Amino acid sequence: MGRLQVAIDRGGTFTDVVARTSDGKIVTMKLLSEDPGKYKDAPTEAIRRLLQQSCFPLDPTDIEWIRMGTTVATNALLERKGERVALLVTDGFRDLLHIGNQSRPKLFDLSVRISDVVYEEVVEVQERVVLFRDDCKLTDEIRGRTQQTTSTTGEKIEIWKPVDEEQLRKDLLSIKEKGISSIAVALLHSYCFPDHELRVGEIARDMGFTNVSLSHQIIAMQKYVPRAHTACTDAYLTPCLKRYIDTFSNAFDNNKLHGLNVLFMQSDGGLTSVEKFSGSRAILSGPAGGVIGYSVTSYIDSQPVIGFDMGGTSTDVSRFDGSLDHVLESTIASVTIQAPQLDINTVAAGGGSILTFRSGLFRVGPESAGAQPGPACYKKGGPLTVTDANLILGRLIPDHFPALFGPQGNEPLDVEASLTKFQELATTINSFLKDNEKKTLSIEEIAAGFVHVANESMSRPIRALTEGKGFDLRDHVLACFGGAGGQHACAIARALGMKTVFISRFAGVLSALGLALADVVHEMQEPSGKVINSENWPNINDRLKYLSNFGIEELHKQGHDRKSIVVEKYLNLRYEGTDCALMCASTEEIADSFINIFLKKYKDQFGFILPGRSIIVDDIRIRALAKSAMTIDRKINVRQQEKPVKELKKVKCYFEQGLIETPVYTIEELYANDRIFGPAIIIDPSCTIVVEPNCEATVTDCGDIRIAIEHMKEDTVSTELDLIKLSIFQNRFMSIAEQCGRVLQLTAISTNIKERLDFSCAIFGPDGGLVANAPHIPVHLGAMQEAVQYQLRLLGNELRDGDVILSNHPSAGGSHLPDLTIITPVFHENDKEKPVFFVASRGHHADIGGLTPGSMPPNSTSLLQEGAQFISFKIVEQGQFKETELIERLNEPGKQEKCSGTRTLMHNIADLKAQIAANLKGVKLVQELIDIYSLKLVQAYMGYIQDNAETAVKDLLQTIVHSLSKKENKEKVRLQAVDYMDDGSKICLCIDIDGQERKAKFDFTGTSEQVWYNWNAPRSITYSAIIYCLRAMIAHEIPLNQGCMRPIEVILPRGGNVLTSQRLVDVILRAFHACAASQGCMNNTTWGDNQATSYYETVAGGAGAGPNWHGRSGVHTHMTNTRITDPEILEKRFPVVLLKFCLRPSSGGKGQFQGGDGVDRRILFRRSMTLSILTERRVYQPYGLYGGENGQCGKNLLKRVDGRLINLGGKCSVPMEPGDTFILLTPGGGGYGKVHDEQVNDSERTEFQTFTERGSLFDYKLTQEGA
Repeated sequence: MGRLQVAIDRGGTFTDVVARTSDGKIVTMKLLSEDPGKYKDAPTEAIRRLLQQSCFPLDPTDIEWIRMGTTVATNALLERKGERVALLVTDGFRDLLHIGNQSRPKLFDLSVRISDVVYEEVVEVQERVVLFRDDCKLTDEIRGRTQQTTSTTGEKIEIWKPVDEEQLRKDLLSIKEKGISSIAVALLHSYCFPDHELRVGEIARDMGFTNVSLSHQIIAMQKYVPRAHTACTDAYLTPCLKRYIDTFSNAFDNNKLHGLNVLFMQSDGGLTSVEKFSGSRAILSGPAGGVIGYSVTSYIDSQPVIGFDMGGTSTDVSRFDGSLDHVLESTIASVTIQAPQLDINTVAAGGGSILTFRSGLFRVGPESAGAQPGPACYKKGGPLTVTDANLILGRLIPDHFPALFGPQGNEPLDVEASLTKFQELATTINSFLKDNEKKTLSIEEIAAGFVHVANESMSRPIRALTEGKGFDLRDHVLACFGGAGGQHACAIARALGMKTVFISRFAGVLSALGLALADVVHEMQEPSGKVINSENWPNINDRLKYLSNFGIEELHKQGHDRKSIVVEKYLNLRYEGTDCALMCASTEEIADSFINIFLKKYKDQFGFILPGRSIIVDDIRIRALAKSAMTIDRKINVRQQEKPVKELKKVKCYFEQGLIETPVYTIEELYANDRIFGPAIIIDPSCTIVVEPNCEATVTDCGDIRIAIEHMKEDTVSTELDLIKLSIFQNRFMSIAEQCGRVLQLTAISTNIKERLDFSCAIFGPDGGLVANAPHIPVHLGAMQEAVQYQLRLLGNELRDGDVILSNHPSAGGSHLPDLTIITPVFHENDKEKPVFFVASRGHHADIGGLTPGSMPPNSTSLLQEGAQFISFKIVEQGQFKETELIERLNEPGKQEKCSGTRTLMHNIADLKAQIAANLKGVKLVQELIDIYSLKLVQAYMGYIQDNAETAVKDLLQTIVHSLSKKENKEKVRLQAVDYMDDGSKICLCIDIDGQERKAKFDFTGTSEQVWYNWNAPRSITYSAIIYCLRAMIAHEIPLNQGCMRPIEVILPRGGNVLTSQRLVDVILRAFHACAASQGCMNNTTWGDNQATSYYETVAGGAGAGPNWHGRSGVHTHMTNTRITDPEILEKRFPVVLLKFCLRPSSGGKGQFQGGDGVDRRILFRRSMTLSILTERRVYQPYGLYGGENGQCGKNLLKRVDGRLINLGGKCSVPMEPGDTFILLTPGGGGYGKVHDEQVNDSERTEFQTFTERGSLFDYKLTQEGA
């Protein structure tokens, strides 16, 4: 007889258990995670039942091992219910984590909602370490005497200021007196010089702090912000985990787990001992088990698998192709975690996604009903959700669903509650259809429509995870698990063109099964910074061997045989001068092996390599694995010939063909090789599987369900508006634009496009009107439409298949010259004379010549001084790339006095080729869409999507008229606003809105003439600002396309620069009284020299307050959202020292709602360079509204090495000498309402929260929208 082996996944709603009992049987169990009336803790209750003990404490002698995955850490982070924490940072960086990378997570959210930081107090440690530079010209007289030493990576370090221990003890005592006992320590450059952190840690422990998380010990990786976030998260969550483990251990004899093999799942998919389980490695403890589960059960014959985990409150997707896909940095709930973690992408709210109908569009999510109140059918007053739709369609059978609902948690699903709410929604939808003279829909058609839209919205991220990274979706298997996945599996596979769905017999408890099958893992990592070559390889290899031996010994101490331990060796490699590092594993101990793997990975991902460029080892990593999985005999019996497949019953189920009598089967009655033809429903104790018509399910010899998907031809005859197809086509068009963006990122070569993702891709109709724009960079919104329509007017019938146009001129729809736009016409085989669509991409190029590096001179007086110009240049003609002519045009600015041709010619050419390749991807995808649906249908829905955007804007205008004219009962309102640029130029706006016609006129008559310098706004920028403001005032997502501007007439004086776009937004939002002014500036800062050093950044400020929110401090607003370079990267790559980067207290305007504060950023120059600044709001303050005070103006100061302080004004170019400091004080946001007015409860603004996104797709979106 063996002993009990038990794997437990404690989720948010349910706790799942897979166990091997002492007699060898595999047992599964499902309990509510919280059921205080019956037990204190679900995992220990499960063990009690398995041991068949009548009461606690538990006897551990019959237990071989316990493995657990838990959401304790995740929930504490999401709900901000962790330990009280103090954060210790280097002096000058007290607001490091509040500012973060300065970008906002949602572009159109005027309130800029970002989760609070997790620390309660901050201590600035008086210490400073700086990297040594050969080109540093600072003398001891300037910087003071320094001590030089060597870092762990072999680099030289200068200690400018040792730790002030006396002051530190005073500060720590103050923290301790406030009752805080957990601290996180994150000091600049501690990833390679940990001495100061170690000393701070010693002092803190001596003073009695019970938890001390040192950033270099948590993860020794470069990048100050994510490393500090990770240390802070560790200090915040680890005490919570320890308390939970104590509660768990209290259930056993003597309150001890000694001698009992208890392991916890980490975010990387490996198990670790109780002692080593920490908060920063526990975020994905629950979902990680599911990935291990499907990777073991569903990966057959080397066919790659998409994991699709759809539960009640979230939907996770991931990919497995023989090895686990890890990411080393990921953002969740506004916290960036630096730690190895599986790439699990939360992409939707699962069965709890709320169903709404707005402006003629079916919407599913992103809001979620959550577990409380849950869907309408849960009998707790919840809204309509995807779960309700499946119930109405007959795809969920209440008799075979756990009776856990109602006020007492003991009632079945309530069909009547769902039906009542669907009847209410049907009335609204059919009223809209009647008004538009369209056929009305039945409740079943409406419910099915919402399910279709949900499936399409979940398909989009799966396309991004596969096709967006160069993988063919059709080669993959869709592995479904989670309570709701089986209801959507066939439809999603069909939408994605996949042929097979795989559902494990353990699908309902797959995360627990994954824990049972997982390896015990010990990970180690250290920074390197060395070039990988023959000279450095012996040292790098020695470190790999040292870490490997250490990992083996750690696992051996836990009782694992050394011979059973496997060590995976990794080097995190990147090309010198780039940010894109790739984690490369090799089994060979030679440098060339790692180099070749890196080159192959880089070529596969990006389409090219960079010959001759050095490859840097950022980090050395090992992963030691001990195999100790549960043995599971998964084979099941074959059906006896005389025993037919038994139907439980038949139910009426709604599919596209209408209501169909559908047989129901229970999984327990099925045997190996049984075949079930759709439509059918298979009931599993923990999930319901819907086999759709024209699909065939087969039971494998292990009891799993494999469904073969037959693809049906789409109806391409009717072009009449179908609201369901409308929502689906919106997703399809956006997916095409997103995939173009992925190709552009993968094939580009410059940092701006490949790593900062400063680009946009879009699809346009035959008239050049915008159809879909993704991802959104606000300053590009609508502007590319102007560019495409200009080319249509100019070239007309001269466009031919194989032509590609390059344009950047403001008069031709450009924004500023460095934004180069590539436009490709799409032709159809039946009509080669005129384009049926257009695809365009706009990317920011680092340099295109002109007066200064970066091609954004603050003192240019003509466009010729700003770089190369292209009004309409056929960069490809009839398939031929015109490289010679392109080079001539890029070098043309050098003919101007004091100007240069492009300084980055090879990058320009490579990036333009990448833009052409991205457009070609879009052309192919549009043509595929036409092949599936027909040109007539695709163009019809293109028009309908634009009509829908028009409807949404008209609804907004009507709402505004009604809200502004309640007392006067007017159908027309006039809104006016004026603001001034710092040179006194006036921006005048008068908006006339006709509520009956639902139209508006934006009249800028009275605006000042063009100015001599380079901050005039062309027509395209003005359109972008208007579209941005309209979208920001609409509380839900709408298609951003040509339709948005149809109800808008714009009257403009002849007027380019992206700086002015911020002031345009201020004026428009002021006219609508939407919110107080934000900083109204991008704070453009560049520096460089003639030695190929060039740097450009835009800097955050304060956001304006609004009717029920305080303005966010230290964030980018409105038309820009650029990320700031991490302090450690900045100091490593450039000859500067960042002395200070924090908030600027009291710079936000006071009011009932306070304006956000600007920032204080101070940069010391270590050698001579030229600094250029292009800023606004240095004279005119950001306005407050309704009695709220104005925000403070910004200031640009130069502190000379001799101590003189000089005000630089708003726009200038100045030589910087070694020891000079540039002080940038950015503007605050305006306040809203009078200070003494009663405040509104901010928590009441939205009834339902959206799901928490995470994973590489979310990180990509954040990076793109932070470009």
